[in-house]
Amino acid sequence: MNADAYNLRERLRVRWSETDAQGIVFNGHYLTYFDVAITEYWRAIGMPYPSALDGTGVDLFAVKSTVEYLAPARYDDWIEVGCRAARVGRSSIAFELAIWRDAQPITKGEVVYVCADPVERRSVTVPDKLRQAIAMFEGN
Repeated sequence: MNADAYNLRERLRVRWSETDAQGIVFNGHYLTYFDVAITEYWRAIGMPYPSALDGTGVDLFAVKSTVEYLAPARYDDWIEVGCRAARVGRSSIAFELAIWRDAQPITKGEVVYVCADPVERRSVTVPDKLRQAIAMFEGN
């Protein structure tokens, strides 16, 4: 979980409403933090979602999310969320994500999206334009 391995890092502050009765971030909010980072990833590669896919006949559907909790975040903590495209397959994109407070890793996970026809909801090939934008950003 080396922060330098992530070209996209988004800094966020934990809000009061994201904490639970134990005084720590409620587990479901980590997926929201992942989603914020993925949204910023699309912007960073020059393909802001959803407008970059308009007219392509393709949309993205989340099919898998995993979260591993390593340490708690608390109200008012500054956290940094790292996001990178770990794998681009024929029809799927797997994002690897990590969250740190200062230099301490607190969460890691994965979110996998499938490119699909938005009407038929069947997988389709990742568009070349998107594949190329990811490869350029990731230095592949």
